[in-house]
Amino acid sequence: MRLLAQGRDLRTVAPGEVIFQAGDLGNSVVGILEGEVRIDWAGGRESERLGPGSTFGVGALVDAPHLRFGTATAQLDTQLLEMKREEFLFPLQELPMLALEMLHGLEERLGDLKRAGGELSGPPPA
Repeated sequence: MRLLAQGRDLRTVAPGEVIFQAGDLGNSVVGILEGEVRIDWAGGRESERLGPGSTFGVGALVDAPHLRFGTATAQLDTQLLEMKREEFLFPLQELPMLALEMLHGLEERLGDLKRAGGELSGPPPA
């Protein structure tokens, strides 16, 4: 994540600050460099916490236009890297393991959510 962040503007968010809400139009993937983000799903009935190195909002990379499925809120002082689809394609081509790591992370998150609350009633994490 730090490699991707080199030379880019980063977004700093304070605890309690909403990064995006369910239903918002999404046009970027978000990576956590420092801090923690809570993603609330299914009207707040399910949630997960993500830390440094995690990505979220990846649905915006494959689905345009994309509506966010969950609400993302900073839990600590958090530093984020946001990349639009066009900005993210080059690193994916140059670092194919990045795509595999993202897929692995999504699979782990989905499994954690299923174990925590049974089957999800809505769309999968994005």
